[in-house]
Amino acid sequence: MSGLYLLLGLLLLIFLRVPIAFALGASSLGYLMIRGGIPLGVVAQRINGSMNSFVLLAVPFFMLAGKLMNTGGITRRIFNFANDLVGHIPGGLGHVNIVASLIFAGMSGSAVADAAGLGTIEIQAMRDAGFDDDFSAAVTAASSTIGPIIPPSIPMVLYGVMAEVSIGRLFVGGVIPGILMALTMMIFTYFVAKRRNYPRRDKVDLQRLRKSFAEAFPPLMAPVLIIGGILTGVFTPTEAAVVAVLYAFGLSYFIYRELPLDEIPGMIKDVVISTASIILIVGAASLFGWILTWERVPQVLARSMFGISTNSTVVMLLLVVFLLFVGTFSAATASIVVLVPIFKPLMSQVGIDPVHCGVVMVLTLMIGLLTPPVGSVLYVTAEVAGISVARMIKAVTPYLIPLLVTVLLLVFFPSLVTFLPNLLLG
Repeated sequence: MSGLYLLLGLLLLIFLRVPIAFALGASSLGYLMIRGGIPLGVVAQRINGSMNSFVLLAVPFFMLAGKLMNTGGITRRIFNFANDLVGHIPGGLGHVNIVASLIFAGMSGSAVADAAGLGTIEIQAMRDAGFDDDFSAAVTAASSTIGPIIPPSIPMVLYGVMAEVSIGRLFVGGVIPGILMALTMMIFTYFVAKRRNYPRRDKVDLQRLRKSFAEAFPPLMAPVLIIGGILTGVFTPTEAAVVAVLYAFGLSYFIYRELPLDEIPGMIKDVVISTASIILIVGAASLFGWILTWERVPQVLARSMFGISTNSTVVMLLLVVFLLFVGTFSAATASIVVLVPIFKPLMSQVGIDPVHCGVVMVLTLMIGLLTPPVGSVLYVTAEVAGISVARMIKAVTPYLIPLLVTVLLLVFFPSLVTFLPNLLLG
């Protein structure tokens, strides 16, 4: 019962718009003070121990890599190659938008970085080609959700830390689902474009395609370098984040010569601020999760869900429905660090692979980035496109269909996630 009061206190603070880190900390401290009998030194130990993680160093470096790519001309070359590759398909730049996001996802690991950086180029190009702003913004926002699924992925790093799961396996497990997301969105875009008669470009000749491929080849090698290095054991996922920064800087400054050095301090400042907020959430969530475990909340939840079904597929479907609800009012990073300690014991009891659970969890929470009231990608894309949030919500809602279809495919066919990790990592 005490655990229930703790959860209700957290929900109350969240609905009062208290920042999630402070909501977690305040509800946890309030519980400990009321209950008594627990030394406050335990609080500091739990918070400090969770923050003191080598793996979490990957978060700021992947963020910085994304910023370097957006500033150094990499995103433009990715877009041009995608345009030459698929711009002739009905729907034209809509497909280009999705393919460019798929490629960029292999470098940044962030949906917001995709929407803010690559989205600026994509929306302007679609506007110039005669696409309406609503459709352009919808495709841009929806395709940016691929970013945290295709490796590298900041949310998967957080999940790996909280669930004590191999981040390398999570990264590899996201490859097929990310491609599947792109395919379902391209199929949806194809039918929308045919119905609305959207423009498309003429098919380019092989020489032009070869030239744009050559220009985009160095960025295309980034995910190969990152994943290849992890799989071969050359470097850890955390070290891979550093390699991504060095690679992005080398391309932007030495190869393309489009990175102004005077902008780097500003990038680092933004990354430090963003990382601090994430680490603060992780620390507070660790204390919160420890209290929930101590109060046996996961066991109570497990008994409740087992009352409905012990079938792993049904349990996964219930988890997806719950995450869709949570994603509407809580940021993905906060949801991951809060919920993973709660659901981890339940998943192990019903035999759900933690890598499968992690990829499904991250993808489902990415849908929350497109829904109010806290959908960060929703607001960023509306700002980039220069349209109202109300128009943005109406425009992007149909694109929830291919995303939900992808989630259901992953739930019913776990091998779509686990096949590659089992094949490549054993």
